[in-house]
Amino acid sequence: ELRVTESGGGSAQAGGSLRLSCAASRYWYSMAWFRQNPGEDRERVANINGGAAPWYAASVKGRFTLSRDNAQNTLLLQMNSLKPEDTGMYYCAARDFSDAQYRFWGQGTQVTVSS
Repeated sequence: ELRVTESGGGSAQAGGSLRLSCAASRYWYSMAWFRQNPGEDRERVANINGGAAPWYAASVKGRFTLSRDNAQNTLLLQMNSLKPEDTGMYYCAARDFSDAQYRFWGQGTQVTVSS
């Protein structure tokens, strides 16, 4: 069964840290974290393609660190210096090289940052 499963969400104070983990059932060429709040579009936070350096949204660059463990098929997002605007439902997504869009999505994990 192909799946991606998120864990690690929760609540934090502004300035604090949280770490999100995504476990995949197999290797994917590209894996990403997105976030979304009710009534808003889903926003790509960070992604990593193959062995390339991660890409980050401007809003999180310098505060978030994305890494992957290909042996474990795991994607990690270390979130430091959290801000209230980082609040949202965070989704892990995966796609193969030949896919135009991310086609496998997890159920999401909630992150809430209070001021």
